[in-house]
Amino acid sequence: MNFTLAALPNMPASDVKKRGWRGVMRAVAASGPVVVTNHSEPEAVIVSAQDYARLLAVVEASASKTGAGLESLRRRFDERLAALQQPDAGGRLRAISRRPTALRGKVKAGTSY
Repeated sequence: MNFTLAALPNMPASDVKKRGWRGVMRAVAASGPVVVTNHSEPEAVIVSAQDYARLLAVVEASASKTGAGLESLRRRFDERLAALQQPDAGGRLRAISRRPTALRGKVKAGTSY
């Protein structure tokens, strides 16, 4: 189902008033989600309860995947940051900073540096 606003049928707010709730829901049952407009500008989208439940399921599944990815990233960051909490961290950082670096045309970054 295509949920882009441009692809959905439009219904002016004045038609919503004329048709009443039953008329609007008949239009939703016949053609799917309907964009309610006011002066040709979208103001709301009316969807069936079934479509709304499907949309929520998609959002929840996406949030779950994103949350797991962020948690993994946070854990790796915290592990690397823990090295800076060690008592000798300042001395190690100064020693690394004092060493000459030979890049040989390459960029050094990440765990190897």
